[in-house]
Amino acid sequence: MPELKVTPLGAGQDVGRSCILLTIGGKNIMLDCGMHMGYNDDRRFPDFSYITQNGRLTEFLDCIIISHFHLDHCGALPYMTEMVGYDGPIYMTHPTKAICPILLEDYRKITVDKKGETNFFTSQMIKDCMKKVVAVNLHQTVQVDDELEIKAYYAGHVLGAAMFFIKAGSESVVYTGDYNMTPDRHLGAAWIDKCRPDILITESTYATTIRDSKRCRERDFLKKVHETIENGGKVLIPVFALGRAQELCILLETFWERMNLKAPIYFSMGLTEKANHYYKLFITWTNQKIRKTFVQRNMFEFKHIKAFDRSYADNPGPMVVFATPGMLHAGQSLQIFKKWAGNEKNMVIVPGYCVQGTVGHKILNGTRKLEMEGRQTLEVKMQVEYMSFSAHADAKGIMELIRQAEPRNVLLVHGEAKKMAFLKQKIEQEFSISCHMPANGETVTLVTNPNIPVDISLGLLKREVSLGPLPDPKKPKVMHGTLIIKEGSLRLVSPEQALKELGLTEHHLRFTCSVTIQDSHKDQETLNRIYSHLKSILKDYSIQHLPDGSVMVESILIKISAPSEDQGTKVILVSWSYQDEELGSYLTTLLRKGLPQSTT
Repeated sequence: MPELKVTPLGAGQDVGRSCILLTIGGKNIMLDCGMHMGYNDDRRFPDFSYITQNGRLTEFLDCIIISHFHLDHCGALPYMTEMVGYDGPIYMTHPTKAICPILLEDYRKITVDKKGETNFFTSQMIKDCMKKVVAVNLHQTVQVDDELEIKAYYAGHVLGAAMFFIKAGSESVVYTGDYNMTPDRHLGAAWIDKCRPDILITESTYATTIRDSKRCRERDFLKKVHETIENGGKVLIPVFALGRAQELCILLETFWERMNLKAPIYFSMGLTEKANHYYKLFITWTNQKIRKTFVQRNMFEFKHIKAFDRSYADNPGPMVVFATPGMLHAGQSLQIFKKWAGNEKNMVIVPGYCVQGTVGHKILNGTRKLEMEGRQTLEVKMQVEYMSFSAHADAKGIMELIRQAEPRNVLLVHGEAKKMAFLKQKIEQEFSISCHMPANGETVTLVTNPNIPVDISLGLLKREVSLGPLPDPKKPKVMHGTLIIKEGSLRLVSPEQALKELGLTEHHLRFTCSVTIQDSHKDQETLNRIYSHLKSILKDYSIQHLPDGSVMVESILIKISAPSEDQGTKVILVSWSYQDEELGSYLTTLLRKGLPQSTT
């Protein structure tokens, strides 16, 4: 039997470093190639030695698919292609292809230029890596080779994020990457066909969360920002350059306009200017409202939000600053945090998920004394707030996607083990399908049932429909007919048509079963009793008493075998054609139970 294999090299019972190996129809595919925000050593990249101990990866992989531009999904790409060695195709959407190199270069600058790390990819390697990329459009079926095809679906989450449907022969898989099932201020909701894959590999970041109303969260966020500003404090909002940043900028821009507020809002330079440029360029990937108003006013040209200069952090008075990155693990957001942490008037609002090991994760878990580089201790007096503006699907959203795609199995990645275990149980209960949650380096093997397409003759279909109520399209239906294999194709036709086409004579097969019962009456009397007994039970069937004494139920014949030496024992012969096999089995079971004591 054909089988699928899935092995996470990253994101198995963990968030970060998404990298999943998939074997489907004899093809090997890598789904995402990310880095881990919580590590600064070898653990930051996936362990590619799992694929091969030495030599390049090209011989072992047919293609790589990148779901979106976040570094935990694409951050290891130049390292893998240029330093480990891979020359095959890399598939991603057009916005991902445009934004990926910008984020990779920014990450390289922080790691190499500022921290002075050596074993790392160069700017040239990023360029060489991006030359291997094949950009795909939404809903475009791309033939990787003769047997393997892929198709991208809209995933919400961030600009250009896509879920991928992968098909090889009769086997298929959906890989979601990160997705959001609810639309927001700048992106639409994820959506997929009812493609019924053998396995759905889904993220599970918020596996146990059902988020409250978005409007309440937005109101709460604006209230906290406003109160801090009114009290003369400073608000730091650590974000990643694309995604929540634009969402919250639109929110604050409209609030500042409405309330006529004067406190400055800043955004850390460079990256976001480029980011907004790409939002304008790929406007078709945003939601309907933004597309509609784009002609009159571009939502990404902000009146109240100005570019940030690092000297502004020391300015007196209130201000709001958006700074990257979002988990406070490096860069400008961490520098500003260090400066402002000692003042209780100030506030940091963390709007998204923080990976274990990052400063963001530590302060959200109540740590108020942080050990920084050079053994310095930083005391955190500023207010710390967590408000999920995360663009990941919550538990409800994950269940909704399973309903849309109708997979045969589910596999959870990109989540914490405890939360995954809870969701796994919920999925198995609600959908009666198996759900897996492998750890990194653990392989899940699934045996798949191949689908073989068969043409059915119109005559046979008409006959099946006339026999009873219309079949439920969601449930499998058994069809009786003759299968003809001719010139590599399969056809199901009625037996009469098959005989005619092939010039064969019809032979009738009957199955006979003997049932021994205890009955002291004469043979004819026993048959009369059988007739009366069946007549009282099978009210909707045609039952006849034939002249020779035997009993006929539909096409099933019941008679007594040659008389036995023991008068009290009767051997009943039950004979049927294959069409009435179910009824034949039922009658033999009924007769084995014996006849009632007296039958009138």
